[in-house]
Amino acid sequence: MIKFRNMSDHHPNQLRARITEAQATFAALDDSFVEIVEDAAACAIESLKNGGAIYFVGNGGSAADAQHWAAELVGRYLCERQPLNAHALTTNSSTYTALVNDYPAAEVFERQVLAHVRTNDTLFAISTSGNSENILRAVDAAEKLGAKVVGVTGKDGGKLAEQCELCFIAPSDDTPRIQEAHLFFGHSLCELIEQAFAVE
Repeated sequence: MIKFRNMSDHHPNQLRARITEAQATFAALDDSFVEIVEDAAACAIESLKNGGAIYFVGNGGSAADAQHWAAELVGRYLCERQPLNAHALTTNSSTYTALVNDYPAAEVFERQVLAHVRTNDTLFAISTSGNSENILRAVDAAEKLGAKVVGVTGKDGGKLAEQCELCFIAPSDDTPRIQEAHLFFGHSLCELIEQAFAVE
């Protein structure tokens, strides 16, 4: 028989501490956050208006963010408009598993970038640590193609922040708090992009 702990056995201070941590992370989002979101949205809007596309890429929870943000733009976020040309490079299971099977794992996104991304496009590279090798290689490939790249990371920014001219670094060293800030960045980004294409 499985015995579950009574809720009274839990430490309420643990969740209160998490709330305090989350509040501190969001409180640290200052005017520089607004500027980064505006600049990132401007890159994406320019790509779309010039016939380009937006690509999102990440691992694990960041892959979920990539899919989430792409879905908000292909569908709708807050208002009605035409669908936008946005893609997550994490969703084609046949391509992904073929690449992992036939090539080093570090190349799984790089090869997709080489296949799909073009000069007019914008790539959003998401990595909580900023040091994921397959993300860094994807960024390098996109930059060599002449595409715009926006980094989304945390902690000290890692190598990703060094590699990207434009990068949002979530103000936390804790992965869950970084990911929560990334979600807010993504929602804010989608809202500004959507407004540029909203039906009057």
